[in-house]
Amino acid sequence: MVVKYFQIKSLVFLIFSLNFLADSFDYNSYNNHGVVGLINMPTARFFNESVYGISLYDGSPDNKITFTSNPFNWLEASFFYMQNENQLYCLQLYDPVCRQTHKDKGFNAKLRIKEQGVFPAIAVGGYDLAGTGYYSSEYIVASHGISNIDFHFGIAWGELNGSKNKIKNPFVYLDDGFKERIKQRDKGGRFQSTSYFSSEKVSPFFGISYALNEKIIINLETDTKVTPGRVGHEIARSEFSYGIDYKLNKNFLISISNERDSYFTFRFQYKSDPKTSVKKYEYKEAETNDGDSKYTKLIKNLEENGIGINKITESANSIGLELTQFVHPNLGIIEEIISSSARDAGINKNIKKDLRVADLNALSEIDDAFKKSSELIYERKKTSSFNTKTGLKFRPFLASREEFFKGALLLENDSEFMIKDNFFIHTNIKYSLADNFDDLIYPPATTFPAQVRSDVKDYLKNMDGIMIGRAQFEYLITPKKNHHLMFTAGILEDMFSGYGLEYIYYKQGTNYAIGAEIFDVEKRDYNWGFGTLDYQNTIGSVDLYYRNYGLIPFDLKFSVGEYLAGDIGATLDISRSFQNGTKFGIFASSTDVTANQYGEGSFDKGVYFNIPIYGNFINYAWRPLTKDPAAKLTRRQTLHDLLVKFREIN
Repeated sequence: MVVKYFQIKSLVFLIFSLNFLADSFDYNSYNNHGVVGLINMPTARFFNESVYGISLYDGSPDNKITFTSNPFNWLEASFFYMQNENQLYCLQLYDPVCRQTHKDKGFNAKLRIKEQGVFPAIAVGGYDLAGTGYYSSEYIVASHGISNIDFHFGIAWGELNGSKNKIKNPFVYLDDGFKERIKQRDKGGRFQSTSYFSSEKVSPFFGISYALNEKIIINLETDTKVTPGRVGHEIARSEFSYGIDYKLNKNFLISISNERDSYFTFRFQYKSDPKTSVKKYEYKEAETNDGDSKYTKLIKNLEENGIGINKITESANSIGLELTQFVHPNLGIIEEIISSSARDAGINKNIKKDLRVADLNALSEIDDAFKKSSELIYERKKTSSFNTKTGLKFRPFLASREEFFKGALLLENDSEFMIKDNFFIHTNIKYSLADNFDDLIYPPATTFPAQVRSDVKDYLKNMDGIMIGRAQFEYLITPKKNHHLMFTAGILEDMFSGYGLEYIYYKQGTNYAIGAEIFDVEKRDYNWGFGTLDYQNTIGSVDLYYRNYGLIPFDLKFSVGEYLAGDIGATLDISRSFQNGTKFGIFASSTDVTANQYGEGSFDKGVYFNIPIYGNFINYAWRPLTKDPAAKLTRRQTLHDLLVKFREIN
């Protein structure tokens, strides 16, 4: 009896422990909507925080590009662009804009309720949560993996609520208000919370993913997608969809699916986990001579590892190092290099460091008492320097009214001439190798209150020859401890020239900073040269920065002031940064421009990311629409950007 008990117990333990498919980076993929799932249906699986991916879906009649990120282990967020080949952009056929395929944008979100344990993992989420709602759906889903099989089951609302075998909406038991799903037809940009999880009945769904081997995963699901629905899908011949995922390697995957026995679709995806793909920094010991002093060895070791040294001072008990570095992404790596360099140089005294970025006193452990008791050992002779880098960059322009996908392959040169430690000239020169911007002909619907961003097409279609993206002077100074200033003048970005001043108060060891900036700007002409248009404005803002280290780590920036177009208001920006430089963020602005004046979208908002791909960081900001209100200057860098690297990552 005892033996049988332990056999049963061991079997139960084995069943519930063989779950390597659970939240595995290798054995999960994005579905057609860019959500970790099967084909059209979601699962309760998540990737680790900082993971991101890009999905390309070729369906019928819709095509879709989706970017997905995991700012936290419990949150998955994605935004998409879609093109519907069977629908026109608008109904006024006399308007040439309308005689093209329909295009739309939107975003999805999924929250983890619990991870898999003895009981299944559970998640709740939605597709196309705001705006036109072509894919608008909500769901609750559970997943449980056993060995190389993962089971998924849930209930769905909205455009996923198309099953013939529906059940009563469980939320109706809580409130009768959940009985009716109000089908609002907004043109974009607003949440329709009154419709979420509403309808008298819901569709249950079920799915299985089976890992045949390390390369091939087979997916089967009850596909409850409404057909034809708002997208205009072919009427379903079956409630089942099946497909095969084939992993080209750990980052790239292709999928072929049969959807509802109606047609075959194709999906390509790239995903990356920066925490595992970025290698830990390895300290390099410099070549030294037998006659070198310990200070010479220290200098050589630091410079070999990308840290410049301005000054060495020494007291009876400590050594002071004034350092300048631009290479390493965080304070932890810098401290490891300093410790290793001092040890290899034979220095056993306590190290006091003074870290400077562009001669800003960013972090200092050297106090007045040490300065009085120390003597100067070494001081670098200050000289000018020149750094330049040339490479290929891609400039996307997605979901324009002319075409779903447009872009340019650019050859770009970024150069920095350091005249003094705190005085720089930065340039960005572009040359278009290939682009398809020439037929950007449709003007913006509105240009209120002034045209500052909505004429972006005029810049893109003039990408010919050598273009100046940026040519500016920067002068930085710390006139008083914790108080920093930056003066900037020249061609500041693709669309604006001018000059201005930024101030920030940043105290070492705190998780906040307060700043202000003011700029006098002129609109650049469309030829990417030194000319300007007849538009000038003085803009400014007061900025509050805060980093939260609590249960939900995040960075917050709150700005109040005047924008490029002359409107006045506030912007809230919330982001998550990681040790390797990966960053995900969202923002929203409200100004004195009313929702009616703003037009489609009601107010400015969007998402952005900074991600490493093959050693280079890719920056991209997504807005549902390019409008003029709430437009900000695109700065090369801010004082906060420079100083925050010496603060602990949350």
